[in-house]
Amino acid sequence: MRARRRTAAALLLLGAVAYTAWVLELVVATGLDPVDAYVSELAAADQPLGGLFRATDLAAGLLVLAGAVLALSLPGRRPWATAGWGALALFGAATALDSRLPLSCAPTDDPECAARETAGLVPATHTAHAVSSSLAMLGALAALVLLTFAARRYAWWPPLGRWGPPLLLAELAATFWTLAAVAAFTTGAGTWALGLGQRLQVLLVALYVALVARCLARAGRSPGTGGRPQRRPAGESERETGGHG
Repeated sequence: MRARRRTAAALLLLGAVAYTAWVLELVVATGLDPVDAYVSELAAADQPLGGLFRATDLAAGLLVLAGAVLALSLPGRRPWATAGWGALALFGAATALDSRLPLSCAPTDDPECAARETAGLVPATHTAHAVSSSLAMLGALAALVLLTFAARRYAWWPPLGRWGPPLLLAELAATFWTLAAVAAFTTGAGTWALGLGQRLQVLLVALYVALVARCLARAGRSPGTGGRPQRRPAGESERETGGHG
């Protein structure tokens, strides 16, 4: 069981790293403004490095999906934790699907692309991409809420119980910023630093997945506690409280 925990943790950590591949734009010229451009525009079909970013998105999604599914196979689960791993698996699956549904062009950088998108003259993949991206973020948010609640409710994983709530608040703020900026852009009111908001949003998701991976890896030292013994509620057996979270 310890080997499976560590394998799941390694998969999640690698997925978190792959999900931050967009930071390469800091050292590689992409032609897009990170303040205004969608992260997904880096992977658009007409972008010179689109293939690279589509590949890293696919890898991130598949790695997180595999890690979450493996975590679901571990014994000692509780309902909140099971739901959290399921939500994380949804995030991984939707992210992988998202990479197969790239934008055809970059609307924040190309006025003609934006005009075609507004007029509904772009390929159907634009709409499908928006749906898969929304599902991915919904899964990430749900996993953050559910696994953090499980960590606090069952006295598992002190680092997640401690850092989960502030990460959640920051993620909600970044998500609100991103949604407001998208609404402004689609109505012609500017970008409202859309790129920064979305980059903060996806960075916080990656940090959260990495934190979960750390907790999962350390859980093998002492059941469900990251190496620190926790007092069990009266009447509960070690198996009931010793799951992976």
